[in-house]
Amino acid sequence: MRRRRKSEGFNLAFLDIMSCGLGAVVLVFMLVKHNVDSAVVETDRLWEDLQHLENKEQVLQQTLDTLRDVSKSEADKIATLKARVAQLEQALTQTRSSLVKKKDRLAALKSDIRDAPMAQKDDVIEDDRGGEENYLMGLRVEGRRIAMLVDASASMTDERLIDIIRRKNGQSSEKKRGPKWVRTKKIVRWLLARAPKTSQVTVVAFNETTQPVGKSGWMNVRDPTILSGVYQALNHLVPQGATNLQKGLQAVSKLRPTDLYVITDGLPTVGESRYASLNPFASCSSLLGRGKTISGECRIKLFRQTIRDSAPGGIKVNVVLLPMEGDPDAANEYWGWAAVTGGLVISPAVNWP
Repeated sequence: MRRRRKSEGFNLAFLDIMSCGLGAVVLVFMLVKHNVDSAVVETDRLWEDLQHLENKEQVLQQTLDTLRDVSKSEADKIATLKARVAQLEQALTQTRSSLVKKKDRLAALKSDIRDAPMAQKDDVIEDDRGGEENYLMGLRVEGRRIAMLVDASASMTDERLIDIIRRKNGQSSEKKRGPKWVRTKKIVRWLLARAPKTSQVTVVAFNETTQPVGKSGWMNVRDPTILSGVYQALNHLVPQGATNLQKGLQAVSKLRPTDLYVITDGLPTVGESRYASLNPFASCSSLLGRGKTISGECRIKLFRQTIRDSAPGGIKVNVVLLPMEGDPDAANEYWGWAAVTGGLVISPAVNWP
């Protein structure tokens, strides 16, 4: 019985031990189970953090790539700008150098101009009254075939009517010494001296008739002997008679000039006899042979009819109009004619040339 009790006591003790072991196992299992669940949660969190970091890394990498591209682009722009700046600096240096050279050249030219003697044109005919300083503004002598029509009527001796009448009744030598005629010869000489060397010239004097001055027809302007002969012939002319512009125009028209220079002091006073039968001249008694004077109105009609009938077409006409008392309409009429041809009318001062 005691053995039995001992056996039962042993069994109970064993059961207690077993119970304790089982509890320990259950406790361990519970602890392990708890740690596993915690580990899984922690792992998930780590994966999430890792994914977040990877995404952030990717964004940062993209940003870095973008910044690198921008940096490269800006570097290229800076390099381009530096090259452009270098080019501009080189161009500026060259410009400054060129400017310095031009300033030096300008200074040298100013020095040459200051030290150089007065330039004189190589005139075909020498003129002891001066050279280029005696010019007439706007009037140029030009053309391939230059005709000069010189008024040699009685009014070309002087400017005032009373002086013209006095010389008209005087000796030929007195007429040739008239101040206007002396001036006319100087004007012809001035024009001849400035004709282009490649031109041909002819000089025709007119009053009631016409006559060549010097050689008839075209003359070579490069031949000083011929042109000197023109001036000598002009010295022998005596200004006298009426002014028949029509005969002068008819004479030069036959030569077919390219340019015409007329030296006169007023409108014509006579014309073709057939004009007497034309209606515009019915009241002009001088043209009908019933008067010795001609009115200003009749001179205008005569001039316009003369230009219509006899002026050469297609050429430039320049007129040197010397002043004369009692002919106020001459400037307007000659201006109208010259302007149509593209030429000029010049009424120079009494001290020219």
